This record gives sequence, structure tokens and C-alpha cells, in this order.
Amino acid sequence: MIENNKISIEERKIRDAFQARDWNEIKSNDSWAVFKIMSEFVGGFEKLAKIGPCVSIFGSARTKPDNPYYKIAEEIAAKLVRHGYGVITGGGPGIMEAGNKGAFEQGGKSVGINIVLPFEQSSNIYIDPDKLISFDYFFVRKVMFIKYSQGFVVMPGGMGTLDELFEAITLIQTEKIGRFPIVLVGKSYWQGLLNWIEEVVLGQERNISPDDMRLINLVDTPAEAVKVIDDFYSRYLLQPNF
Repeated sequence: MIENNKISIEERKIRDAFQARDWNEIKSNDSWAVFKIMSEFVGGFEKLAKIGPCVSIFGSARTKPDNPYYKIAEEIAAKLVRHGYGVITGGGPGIMEAGNKGAFEQGGKSVGINIVLPFEQSSNIYIDPDKLISFDYFFVRKVMFIKYSQGFVVMPGGMGTLDELFEAITLIQTEKIGRFPIVLVGKSYWQGLLNWIEEVVLGQERNISPDDMRLINLVDTPAEAVKVIDDFYSRYLLQPNF
């Protein structure tokens, strides 16, 4: 019954996209959407501007607390806040929960940037309610991740994690944001993807440049992950100062 309901909802969305509408109906719907989008941007800017230098931790919502990657993400967040950084996560379960938990248990600052979904995503208990922000629009949420992060730690994850990873890489590659450090955690998880990018995307098709590969750091341990970020900012004589 649930599956049939899911199919009917999906079918309704597909059919709805093909329905004819007059200009006034389109204009009215889009105008109200603009106001909603603006309100999400303003709310996000107001809360995130106060937290200071931050590192975003991306990863799967499906990772369980007994998974080694959950423990690694928790330790990375704990080390980051001890080094003076705030932590930004997607605010949900799994790796996101681990990031907020690690920061919370060290008394550090962390924010949850939650997305409203019909499944999977509910906020975790380690976020101060004042620092939980919920969005309806993925693109607004991604702007918040990028605009207020001075580094990106990417744990194993699915489609959403890959989307966030390549969004960050693309904006750095195109010089829309600074060359902030990107750290992939889990060599056994990420190495196959990096091999394909290097061999096919770079080597065979030449769709990227060799310098693009140098945007990514691949590590296995929390100490290595945080060291990448510390070393990057030490070159600029910068460090967080909460």
C-alpha cells in the first residue's frame, strides 16, 4: 500500500510537469516561491554568520553508530572544535549526527543544516535548537554549506554526499570560492572513484586538468584529516580564534 502510494505520488509529479498552465497561474506560483526562497536565505545567513570559521562534514545519513566511519567522523569533529573550528553538518542522522555529537561532547560549536524530506532525514539530538536550520530547497542548503565553510571533510556517503563533494570541487575549480581544503576520509571507499577520475576523466578524455586532482586530499584517520586543514591554514598564518 505504501509502495503504491509512493508510485502514485511520483506519477503525479511527472504528469503535473506536462500540464498546460496559463501565464497568470505560473507567475503567481513562482512569485510565492521566490518569497519562500528569500526567507530561507535570510534565515540561514543570520544564523550562520555568527558561528565563525567552520568545517563542513558530509556523509551518509544511513551510517549506524556502530560503523567505524561514524566513530571516525565523531573524532574528526571533536578534534576540529578543539582546534577552534565550528562544525557544520546536514543536521540529520548517521555521519551528520556523529559530527554534531563530536562537537557537542567537546563543548564546541556546531550547526545542523537540515533538509525537509519525505523519508530518512530528521534532526539529531546533538544540535542546539537555536543552531538547527531547516530548508525546503536543496540549492539554498548547499549555498549555506559552501558560503560558511572554510574546509570540507567528506565521509563515505551516497548520492547526496557525492553531490555536495562535486559542488565544492566545481566552485573551487571555477574560482567561485577560495581553494579551501577538501578531505576525503576512507581510502578503500574513495580510491576507486579517484582512479576512474584520473584514468578516464583526466587521462582518456582530458575533461579536467591535472591541477584539479590536487584539490582533493585522501586520508584514513581523524588525525590525518584535521592535519590537512591545519596545515593548509598555517601556510597563510591563519587559525580560528573563538
